[in-house]
Amino acid sequence: MARIVDSDGDDVQQADVTAVKYSVFEIDPCRPDNLTVVAGHDNVSLSVSQVIYDTLQTGGLWTVDSTGYNFRHEINVSSAEAFPKAGAQYQVRYELTPAAGQRTVVRFQLRVI
Repeated sequence: MARIVDSDGDDVQQADVTAVKYSVFEIDPCRPDNLTVVAGHDNVSLSVSQVIYDTLQTGGLWTVDSTGYNFRHEINVSSAEAFPKAGAQYQVRYELTPAAGQRTVVRFQLRVI
């Protein structure tokens, strides 16, 4: 979950985005810029309407603030495990292609226990 805003600070909405893709990478602890893609999670296309909300969402798992989030994605692991190594660090990278302007890249870094 995240709150994504545009360059003007306005919340991104579905009409602002034409495509969303995600990838999962394992991070090399000795060379953090060396990323290895996790099989089955490379440039996977997502439906914009399923991950971007036109109104900010609150409650449930969102505990960051009372403002809310407009982006949520649960990685499907039914056919390929996304985080296969315990103790490893991973980067989940989302690429949002806008209706106008430059693409936006959102990254999350996770440590798997």
